[in-house]
Amino acid sequence: MDVGQHLQASMPAANMKHLLRDIKRLEAANLEESGITVTINEENVMQIDTEYAGPEGTPYEGGSFRMRLTIDADYPNVPPKGRFLTKIFHPNVSTSGDVCVNVLKRDWKPDIGLAHILTVIRCLLVEPNAESALNEEAGMLLLEGFEEFASKARMMTEVHAKKKSAMDGQAKTKNVLTEVNSSAPGGSGSSGDGMAGRKAKVESSHRGVGKKPKVVDMKKKSLRRL
Repeated sequence: MDVGQHLQASMPAANMKHLLRDIKRLEAANLEESGITVTINEENVMQIDTEYAGPEGTPYEGGSFRMRLTIDADYPNVPPKGRFLTKIFHPNVSTSGDVCVNVLKRDWKPDIGLAHILTVIRCLLVEPNAESALNEEAGMLLLEGFEEFASKARMMTEVHAKKKSAMDGQAKTKNVLTEVNSSAPGGSGSSGDGMAGRKAKVESSHRGVGKKPKVVDMKKKSLRRL
Protein backbone atom coordinates (compact mmCIF):
# COMPACT_ATOMS: atom_id res chain seq x y z
CA MET A 1 0.00 0.00 0.00
CA ASP A 2 1.50 3.36 -1.08
CA VAL A 3 1.26 6.63 0.90
CA GLY A 4 -1.79 7.83 -1.02
CA GLN A 5 -3.70 4.62 -0.48
CA HIS A 6 -2.73 4.62 3.19
CA LEU A 7 -4.06 8.17 3.66
CA GLN A 8 -7.29 7.31 1.87
CA ALA A 9 -7.70 4.24 4.07
CA SER A 10 -7.27 6.42 7.17
CA MET A 11 -9.94 8.90 6.04
CA PRO A 12 -13.34 8.37 7.65
CA ALA A 13 -16.01 7.17 5.23
CA ALA A 14 -18.17 10.27 5.73
CA ASN A 15 -15.21 12.55 5.00
CA MET A 16 -14.29 10.57 1.89
CA LYS A 17 -17.89 10.81 0.67
CA HIS A 18 -17.76 14.59 1.11
CA LEU A 19 -14.43 14.80 -0.74
CA LEU A 20 -15.67 12.74 -3.69
CA ARG A 21 -18.74 14.96 -3.91
CA ASP A 22 -16.50 18.06 -3.97
CA ILE A 23 -14.34 16.52 -6.69
CA LYS A 24 -17.41 15.93 -8.87
CA ARG A 25 -18.39 19.58 -8.41
CA LEU A 26 -14.84 20.62 -9.24
CA GLU A 27 -14.85 18.63 -12.48
CA ALA A 28 -18.20 20.19 -13.43
CA ALA A 29 -17.02 23.74 -12.70
CA ASN A 30 -15.15 24.05 -16.04
CA LEU A 31 -12.33 26.13 -14.59
CA GLU A 32 -10.32 25.89 -17.81
CA GLU A 33 -12.13 28.99 -19.04
CA SER A 34 -10.32 30.83 -16.23
CA GLY A 35 -6.94 29.37 -17.14
CA ILE A 36 -7.03 26.65 -14.48
CA THR A 37 -6.32 23.05 -15.46
CA VAL A 38 -7.08 20.40 -12.83
CA THR A 39 -5.71 16.86 -12.70
CA ILE A 40 -7.33 14.30 -10.38
CA ASN A 41 -5.14 11.38 -9.36
CA GLU A 42 -7.57 8.45 -9.21
CA GLU A 43 -5.09 6.44 -7.13
CA ASN A 44 -4.83 9.26 -4.61
CA VAL A 45 -7.81 11.63 -4.65
CA MET A 46 -6.36 13.43 -1.62
CA GLN A 47 -3.80 15.06 -3.92
CA ILE A 48 -5.11 17.46 -6.55
CA ASP A 49 -2.68 18.95 -9.06
CA THR A 50 -3.48 22.23 -10.76
CA GLU A 51 -1.82 24.28 -13.48
CA TYR A 52 -2.44 28.02 -13.67
CA ALA A 53 -1.92 30.04 -16.83
CA GLY A 54 -0.42 33.38 -15.78
CA PRO A 55 -3.23 35.97 -16.07
CA GLU A 56 -2.88 38.60 -18.81
CA GLY A 57 -1.70 42.01 -17.68
CA THR A 58 0.17 40.60 -14.67
CA PRO A 59 3.89 39.88 -14.15
CA TYR A 60 2.97 36.20 -14.48
CA GLU A 61 1.54 36.49 -18.01
CA GLY A 62 2.91 33.83 -20.35
CA GLY A 63 3.93 31.57 -17.47
CA SER A 64 2.54 28.19 -16.46
CA PHE A 65 2.45 27.53 -12.71
CA ARG A 66 1.88 24.12 -11.14
CA MET A 67 0.16 24.06 -7.75
CA ARG A 68 -0.89 21.14 -5.54
CA LEU A 69 -3.71 20.87 -3.03
CA THR A 70 -3.13 18.24 -0.36
CA ILE A 71 -6.29 17.08 1.41
CA ASP A 72 -6.18 16.26 5.12
CA ALA A 73 -7.82 13.10 6.44
CA ASP A 74 -10.11 15.36 8.54
CA TYR A 75 -11.36 17.27 5.48
CA PRO A 76 -13.72 19.14 5.29
CA ASN A 77 -13.30 20.06 8.95
CA VAL A 78 -9.67 20.93 8.17
CA PRO A 79 -8.74 22.98 5.08
CA PRO A 80 -6.42 21.61 2.39
CA LYS A 81 -2.86 22.84 2.08
CA GLY A 82 -1.79 24.63 -1.08
CA ARG A 83 1.76 24.57 -2.42
CA PHE A 84 3.19 25.89 -5.68
CA LEU A 85 5.50 23.39 -7.36
CA THR A 86 6.66 26.00 -9.87
CA LYS A 87 8.91 28.68 -8.41
CA ILE A 88 7.10 32.02 -8.27
CA PHE A 89 7.92 35.46 -6.84
CA HIS A 90 4.76 36.45 -5.00
CA PRO A 91 4.08 38.05 -1.58
CA ASN A 92 1.60 35.34 -0.59
CA VAL A 93 3.73 32.38 -1.66
CA SER A 94 6.76 31.39 0.41
CA THR A 95 10.10 30.58 -1.18
CA SER A 96 9.26 26.90 -0.59
CA GLY A 97 5.91 27.30 -2.40
CA ASP A 98 3.45 27.39 0.53
CA VAL A 99 0.35 29.48 -0.16
CA CYS A 100 -1.03 32.02 2.31
CA VAL A 101 -4.68 32.82 1.64
CA ASN A 102 -7.45 33.46 4.16
CA VAL A 103 -9.78 30.89 2.63
CA LEU A 104 -7.32 28.17 3.69
CA LYS A 105 -6.89 29.61 7.18
CA ARG A 106 -9.17 31.79 9.30
CA ASP A 107 -11.96 32.03 6.72
CA TRP A 108 -12.20 28.30 6.10
CA LYS A 109 -15.64 26.69 6.23
CA PRO A 110 -16.46 23.03 5.45
CA ASP A 111 -18.87 24.02 2.67
CA ILE A 112 -16.42 26.23 0.72
CA GLY A 113 -15.50 23.59 -1.85
CA LEU A 114 -12.41 22.87 -3.92
CA ALA A 115 -13.40 24.93 -6.97
CA HIS A 116 -13.70 28.07 -4.85
CA ILE A 117 -10.27 27.47 -3.32
CA LEU A 118 -8.61 27.20 -6.72
CA THR A 119 -10.40 30.31 -7.98
CA VAL A 120 -9.31 32.35 -4.95
CA ILE A 121 -5.68 31.30 -5.43
CA ARG A 122 -5.87 32.45 -9.06
CA CYS A 123 -7.17 35.81 -7.83
CA LEU A 124 -3.93 36.14 -5.83
CA LEU A 125 -2.01 36.11 -9.10
CA VAL A 126 -4.05 39.10 -10.23
CA GLU A 127 -4.13 40.98 -6.92
CA PRO A 128 -1.32 40.01 -4.51
CA ASN A 129 -1.76 41.04 -0.88
CA ALA A 130 1.39 42.58 0.57
CA GLU A 131 -0.05 42.85 4.08
CA SER A 132 -0.14 39.07 4.67
CA ALA A 133 3.16 38.25 3.02
CA LEU A 134 4.93 34.91 3.34
CA ASN A 135 7.70 36.17 1.06
CA GLU A 136 8.96 39.28 2.85
CA GLU A 137 11.08 40.51 -0.05
CA ALA A 138 8.17 40.36 -2.47
CA GLY A 139 5.88 42.02 0.08
CA MET A 140 8.32 44.88 0.73
CA LEU A 141 8.92 45.50 -2.97
CA LEU A 142 5.18 45.57 -3.62
CA LEU A 143 4.62 48.09 -0.80
CA GLU A 144 7.47 50.30 -2.04
CA GLY A 145 6.29 50.32 -5.64
CA PHE A 146 4.58 47.95 -8.03
CA GLU A 147 7.01 48.35 -10.93
CA GLU A 148 10.05 47.15 -9.00
CA PHE A 149 8.11 44.16 -7.69
CA ALA A 150 6.69 43.41 -11.15
CA SER A 151 10.14 43.54 -12.73
CA LYS A 152 11.48 40.77 -10.50
CA ALA A 153 8.25 38.76 -10.75
CA ARG A 154 8.49 38.90 -14.56
CA MET A 155 12.12 37.81 -14.47
CA MET A 156 11.28 34.85 -12.22
CA THR A 157 8.39 33.94 -14.52
CA GLU A 158 10.71 34.02 -17.53
CA VAL A 159 13.28 31.78 -15.84
CA HIS A 160 11.05 29.26 -14.04
CA ALA A 161 7.54 29.26 -15.56
CA LYS A 162 7.81 29.79 -19.30
CA LYS A 163 7.77 26.70 -21.46
CA LYS A 164 10.27 26.54 -24.31
CA SER A 165 8.39 25.78 -27.52
CA ALA A 166 9.58 23.55 -30.34
CA MET A 167 9.56 26.64 -32.58
CA ASP A 168 12.26 28.23 -30.41
CA GLY A 169 14.48 25.20 -30.94
CA GLN A 170 13.83 25.25 -34.69
CA ALA A 171 14.72 28.92 -34.88
CA LYS A 172 18.02 28.33 -33.09
CA THR A 173 18.83 25.41 -35.41
CA LYS A 174 18.04 27.54 -38.44
CA ASN A 175 20.36 30.30 -37.23
CA VAL A 176 23.20 27.82 -36.70
CA LEU A 177 22.71 26.30 -40.16
CA THR A 178 22.68 29.76 -41.72
CA GLU A 179 26.01 30.61 -40.08
CA VAL A 180 27.56 27.31 -41.21
CA ASN A 181 26.35 27.73 -44.79
CA SER A 182 27.54 31.32 -45.00
CA SER A 183 31.05 30.30 -43.91
CA ALA A 184 31.26 27.37 -46.37
CA PRO A 185 33.20 27.75 -49.67
CA GLY A 186 30.98 29.55 -52.18
CA GLY A 187 28.30 30.06 -49.55
CA SER A 188 26.46 33.32 -49.16
CA GLY A 189 28.37 35.75 -47.00
CA SER A 190 31.80 34.29 -47.81
CA SER A 191 34.38 36.57 -49.43
CA GLY A 192 37.34 35.31 -51.43
CA ASP A 193 38.70 31.86 -50.60
CA GLY A 194 36.40 29.84 -48.27
CA MET A 195 39.30 28.39 -46.24
CA ALA A 196 40.79 31.84 -45.76
CA GLY A 197 37.46 33.15 -44.53
CA ARG A 198 37.12 30.32 -41.98
CA LYS A 199 40.74 30.82 -40.85
CA ALA A 200 40.07 34.50 -40.23
CA LYS A 201 36.99 33.60 -38.14
CA VAL A 202 38.96 31.07 -36.08
CA GLU A 203 41.75 33.59 -35.42
CA SER A 204 39.19 36.20 -34.49
CA SER A 205 37.50 33.79 -32.05
CA HIS A 206 40.86 32.98 -30.42
CA ARG A 207 41.53 36.65 -29.82
CA GLY A 208 38.24 36.86 -27.96
CA VAL A 209 38.96 33.93 -25.60
CA GLY A 210 38.72 34.96 -21.97
CA LYS A 211 36.78 38.13 -22.76
CA LYS A 212 33.15 37.77 -21.69
CA PRO A 213 30.63 40.50 -22.48
CA LYS A 214 29.58 42.41 -19.38
CA VAL A 215 25.90 41.84 -20.26
CA VAL A 216 26.36 38.07 -19.97
CA ASP A 217 28.15 38.44 -16.62
CA MET A 218 25.31 40.58 -15.27
CA LYS A 219 22.73 38.04 -16.44
CA LYS A 220 24.58 35.19 -14.73
CA LYS A 221 24.76 37.19 -11.49
CA SER A 222 21.01 37.80 -11.69
CA LEU A 223 20.29 34.11 -12.23
CA ARG A 224 22.49 33.12 -9.28
CA ARG A 225 20.32 35.26 -7.01
CA LEU A 226 17.09 33.44 -8.04
